[in-house]
Amino acid sequence: MVITHHGGQCFKVSFGDTTLLFDPPHKDSKLSPVRFGADITLVSKQHPDFNGAKDDSFVVNGPGAYEKNGVAIRGYLTKSEHGGPEGLNTMYVVELEGMTLVFLGALSDDNIPADAREALDEVDILFVPIGGAGVLDADKAHKLAVKLEASVIIPMHYEGMGDKDALKVFTKEGAEKPTDKLTIKKKDLTDKKGDIIVLSV
Repeated sequence: MVITHHGGQCFKVSFGDTTLLFDPPHKDSKLSPVRFGADITLVSKQHPDFNGAKDDSFVVNGPGAYEKNGVAIRGYLTKSEHGGPEGLNTMYVVELEGMTLVFLGALSDDNIPADAREALDEVDILFVPIGGAGVLDADKAHKLAVKLEASVIIPMHYEGMGDKDALKVFTKEGAEKPTDKLTIKKKDLTDKKGDIIVLSV
């Protein structure tokens, strides 16, 4: 599996011949839209910063259970204040290649709903918003990430979207230098516990 960051909350996850895309910006967003397509696109919130899915993609844009190309996806309703008053956000739990990816989206409330918590027995890779301004701030995001006991933690929603110092606060200077991509397999997770990996845009 290869994970790359494309600004904001947009991540591309590639494995085999399949590509997943999380929260691609719409052309109406101040963030740059992506120029590539994806087999599966997940949208956490109906907002231009996240809902730029292309027409030829299988789009998942809310709570429920989905399956496509051998990828199992479950969406859980959560809260977000990004872009204005409190609104709806979908947190996704994605199972692929024997790993569990948890994408929190534009989450603003660190109290994960009970039904979602029950689904989080083992979190291999956690995507967590840290920038404040309508999503979790760095301190709350860090506490939640520790509570969820993720093997790998990937911060998001700070570059050009929130607190410019959020990354420093979140990592507590403990992260490795930003890397262009994360290439990882299930066996690589055995010696990781709460490792923060910063992906450059």
